[in-house]
Amino acid sequence: MGLENLKPAKGSIQSPRKRVGRGPGSGMGKTAAAGEKGQKSRSGYGRKMGFEGGQMPLHRRLPKRGFTNARFRKEFAAVNLDRLEVFEPGTIVTPEVLLHRGVIKKIVDGVKILGNGDLTKALTVRAHKFSAKAQERIVALGGKVEILEG
Repeated sequence: MGLENLKPAKGSIQSPRKRVGRGPGSGMGKTAAAGEKGQKSRSGYGRKMGFEGGQMPLHRRLPKRGFTNARFRKEFAAVNLDRLEVFEPGTIVTPEVLLHRGVIKKIVDGVKILGNGDLTKALTVRAHKFSAKAQERIVALGGKVEILEG
């Protein structure tokens, strides 16, 4: 390897920005590559999202029917029973404890305990919702189920 073989790292050299409308030698003079006349050749032009050149946009052509509750939907962080195995017997498990231990990433609108997996310890679990199976299994092991409000 010699000095003649050295070259800059890939991506470190960027070509200078294209400066349009700069006189006769640039090849980008007069209309500055924007064509002639029309909305798209004007300064400040920015096409609206979904604009289809004056044709009725797709989102307005399609029929809108039915009911959606998407804006008001509550989202729960789901936790399976087998994820509660990390706690010692007799521990009071709350959403904050689950968050602190990294069992859930976010509390969102609440925590729901689901019945998948095996739990072998008696725990006091406080959550916003429980599946029937999860509730049944926790109580069967001698644990307690407490439903939080909110």
